[in-house]
Amino acid sequence: MFIQQPDPRPRAGITAVGALLPEDVLSSDDLQREVTRRSGIALPPRTLERATGIRTRRIAAEGVFASTLAVGAARRALDSAGLTPLDVDLLVFASASRDMVEPATAHIVQAALGSRAHAVDVTNACNSFVNGIDLARSMVLAGRARRALVVTGETPSRAVRTDPADFAEFRSGFAGYTFGDAGAAVVVEAVERGGILDVDTETHSEHWEVGGIPGGGSRHPRGDAYTYFRGDGRELRGVFEKVGTAVIDRTLHRTGLDWDGFAKVLVHQVTVPYLERFAELTGVPGEKLVVTVPELGNVASASIGVQLDRVFGGLGAGERVLFVGLGGGVSIMTMVWEKS
Repeated sequence: MFIQQPDPRPRAGITAVGALLPEDVLSSDDLQREVTRRSGIALPPRTLERATGIRTRRIAAEGVFASTLAVGAARRALDSAGLTPLDVDLLVFASASRDMVEPATAHIVQAALGSRAHAVDVTNACNSFVNGIDLARSMVLAGRARRALVVTGETPSRAVRTDPADFAEFRSGFAGYTFGDAGAAVVVEAVERGGILDVDTETHSEHWEVGGIPGGGSRHPRGDAYTYFRGDGRELRGVFEKVGTAVIDRTLHRTGLDWDGFAKVLVHQVTVPYLERFAELTGVPGEKLVVTVPELGNVASASIGVQLDRVFGGLGAGERVLFVGLGGGVSIMTMVWEKS
């Protein structure tokens, strides 16, 4: 009789999740009216909603920052696990947004929580949060951390220009009108079974100029014109369509899984048409997706965290989830996680 031996390899997994959404809701119609009022650009009715499929998004109120959303999500994740901030020895703030250039926003989050963990920022556009989880996993497996808290606070709505000078400027910043704000957090620690089973990445940095927020660094340290998102959303989508499916195919082949092997597939969501195109290209069944973009918009790196928070409690031990991250730069990332 064959007796399966236990897997001796150490494992790290996600053991708790939290998310926080700002209270203020902004509809696409109200956003379009604001753009028209401030710029004088006349647009056909419901242009933003029809083009993106986004009906509403959450907007951080005055005095609410990226760190504020991260702290709120972190507290929810810790509470759900019965942990305190002092139970964490690594804190990773992983976000496309931040409170300021220096110091790292992780320190602001840590001070608010009252943690004493090693604190560090990770930034890689909308892949930041998944990158942060992977970093935490690596640190746990290396014995550098016992328990990590990975947080994101995204406020990309503050990079949206509502007063474009002309239609050309409106068009160059159109992708920004998809943005909404949110926070998310996960606890990553050693687990006896399940956990993060596979990670894959692919980077095409020759496309880094396709889109982004150019201000705040050494190229453009000052100047309001550089603080708004600008980019070619159509070109960015074309890059993802060209190279993104190869990473997913590789992940499925390497793990020996097909779509039936996943309880859910969490993919970064930019617009409804883009999500529909993703499903068409990959063949993922619609019922596997956790659709948030019509009500929340593009919440940058918090997208996968918010989706995970919505399904975490309903997942049973042994059920697997595929994360698919897409980020400007350009980077694609997959992660296979099994609930312990």
